[in-house]
Amino acid sequence: MKLQTQMPVKKEIHNSLNYDSKILLLGSCFSENIGNKLTLYKLQSNQNPFGILFHPKAIENLITNAINKKTYTEKDIFFLNERWHCFDAHSSLSNPNKTLLLQNLNTTIEQTNKQINESTHIIITLGTSWVYRFIETDSIVANCHKVPQKKFLKELLSFDEVAESLEAIIALIKSVNPTINILFTVSPVRHLKDGFVENQQSKSHLISAIHNVVEPRNNTHYFPSYEIMMDELRDYRFYAEDMIHPNQTAINYIWEKFTDSWFSDKSKETMEEVSTIQNGINHKPFNPNSDRHQQFLEGLKNKIARLQEEHSFINFFSKKEQDNN
Repeated sequence: MKLQTQMPVKKEIHNSLNYDSKILLLGSCFSENIGNKLTLYKLQSNQNPFGILFHPKAIENLITNAINKKTYTEKDIFFLNERWHCFDAHSSLSNPNKTLLLQNLNTTIEQTNKQINESTHIIITLGTSWVYRFIETDSIVANCHKVPQKKFLKELLSFDEVAESLEAIIALIKSVNPTINILFTVSPVRHLKDGFVENQQSKSHLISAIHNVVEPRNNTHYFPSYEIMMDELRDYRFYAEDMIHPNQTAINYIWEKFTDSWFSDKSKETMEEVSTIQNGINHKPFNPNSDRHQQFLEGLKNKIARLQEEHSFINFFSKKEQDNN
């Protein structure tokens, strides 16, 4: 008896992810769910240098500024509620010190430029088609930073506007990194503050526009995170307490689907080794001085050494922990 409709995912063979891949993740909070998994398994990844970005225009703006190596100045920031902010970045980058914020923005732009040029894969997670336009400058912002709502116009990007933005994103990235793989997905997080109907309309614009621009022969792809959540996990037991975000069970399930689709078998074996070592490091012994535990630690050290021989960038300990060892 089948009690669930399962969605088949295509196995990516030619452009699969592995431990040699350099991965950059941009977009909504769901990109951080996937990014945290990549970090957990010690892959070479960076996520959301300018913080969470919900809509395609914000991502396009970041990529444009990174490729052009924009220099942020005082005219690009503003002071509100005892902190300095930038409309291009998430509030996680805001700072009570103006100089530190500008230094951070400019350093991060340089780092993002390097990551775009050197990455083998970019994963872009789109969250919404709704945007806020700052009336004073007539520009779409990435984050409102609790500036009074009367200073903005709320707009829904049309299918054409989303598609145009995605085409610009692809063209910009390919202009400096022609062989890169760009993987789009739509966040399963529902933006119900916009309204139930409005959220569906927003997601439909994103999905339609993505399918209008992706072309596997051009190394642009789509992974159905949103569809897996809506069609396979169509039950509130897969949501967090807010009934909006997917819970850890749902995140793990979508992650498994993602690894089945995008990771080589050899890479999945390495991920299992990493997981075994992580569990060993986190193990709390009853008797840390026993011969048995010392043998366990020696075996763990050998596993780490063998793994690092093949992947020298993998590190299980902070510099302080290494010094203590």
